[in-house]
Amino acid sequence: MRRSVVRVALLASAVSLAVPAQADTLREALAATYMTNPTLQSARASQRATDENVAIEKSAGRPNASGSAQYIEFIKQSSTSFTAPERTVGAGVDLGVPIYSGGAVRNSVKSAETRVRAGQADLRGTESAIFTRVVAAYMDVLRNQAVVGLSANQVDVLSVNLQATSDRFEIGDLTRTDIAQSQSRLAVAQSDLRSAQSNLISARETYIQLVGQTPDNLQPPPPLPGLPASADAALDTALENNPDLIAARERAEASAFDVDVAGSGRLPRVSLFAGGDYSNFLGTLGGNISGTVPQTSTAAQAGVQVSIPIFQGGRPAALQRQAQARSSAALEQVIAAEREVIAQVRAAFASWQAANAIIESSQTAVSAAELSLEGVRAENSVGNRTILDILNAEQELLLARVQLVTARRNAYVAGFSLLAAMGRAEARDLGLADEGLLYDPQVNADRVSGKWFDWSRDPDPVAQSTRTVDIPAPDAEIPAEGDSQPGA
Repeated sequence: MRRSVVRVALLASAVSLAVPAQADTLREALAATYMTNPTLQSARASQRATDENVAIEKSAGRPNASGSAQYIEFIKQSSTSFTAPERTVGAGVDLGVPIYSGGAVRNSVKSAETRVRAGQADLRGTESAIFTRVVAAYMDVLRNQAVVGLSANQVDVLSVNLQATSDRFEIGDLTRTDIAQSQSRLAVAQSDLRSAQSNLISARETYIQLVGQTPDNLQPPPPLPGLPASADAALDTALENNPDLIAARERAEASAFDVDVAGSGRLPRVSLFAGGDYSNFLGTLGGNISGTVPQTSTAAQAGVQVSIPIFQGGRPAALQRQAQARSSAALEQVIAAEREVIAQVRAAFASWQAANAIIESSQTAVSAAELSLEGVRAENSVGNRTILDILNAEQELLLARVQLVTARRNAYVAGFSLLAAMGRAEARDLGLADEGLLYDPQVNADRVSGKWFDWSRDPDPVAQSTRTVDIPAPDAEIPAEGDSQPGA
């Protein structure tokens, strides 16, 4: 009867990935990651820095004004000057308005705007990469909890077997060899349990690192939406939506504008200018006749300035050739990114299909191993099987159940990785926007692109992510079914 109870508990642990419980969900884990993960927050801040390049490039085509003021004390005057002032105070204002810069400003702005779009695609890629790691960590915790449960129950089963073997040895039904075999298998099972517990602690630490929270009694994840029917369908979606490929294409486009910017160094520059000056000699101009000499003066000027490069030692040509070489490199990087996406999608699809096939075969293996163990025990009771046969059958059943749990984990992670490669594993695809959590990088890009004021600034930066130093170190305890006990 005790063996039956243990077997039922063992089976419950094996299928724990498919039994809902009142605890954290994958959606909650992804939402917490989206709001507090430092890698993601850092990527957003870096993108905001990239956004400012548009305003920086636009400033080169905007009017500029400067003012100056000076006070001069003439310590020694010329011996032949009888009207030189002893001191003077002056101020001036200069205004410049660029009219034509050979296309440098226009193309620099276009390049900056294109790189903003590339950065936004990079941010999408960072987001999906972090989410993929979170899903893997989430599933690792579930898988390792199940393995710890299986290993712990195996220790219980083998302890019962050892006690039964010892009892039968006492009555002369078995030999010391049978006892030694049972003791050996129990020691190995205890070692496997320690290893499984260590793996569970490591998985929980990784979860805390990524999510910033302790993994409570995690619920099984929901089915993945939008998985493709074929590798070709997945590839078609990926070639259109993969963020890394989009970023590479945008950078290649930006590099073409850089070529035009470099070439503009050969062209004329036209600008308008205006200025005004004021001087006050503080009553010291004119010496003895200072009363009849004006002590202040003003001046104003305006005009058009044209600058025509004639010879610059080959610098513009070198800059343009350099930009062309970088543009060529960017075009090659688009092909490299495309190749990588193709490989990722096909490999992820194959892994997902293989894991699903392994699930089916593992389920068959578990059913067969259960029947085999039951038959071996029945045959042992009539003397047709040895204790070693029972131990081997129990080990085969354990391995089949562990393989089933692992295959379920691998199938889910491979499926999510496939969605990530397709560009379909971001917050907007996972429903996080429904809770008002969606971060739109275009909002900041629009906010700063048209700013003119020199004294405009944002509030002082404050870290948005959460620290984990106060989270207790996790252990290898498994929450009871239906409880909401923390995993740490």
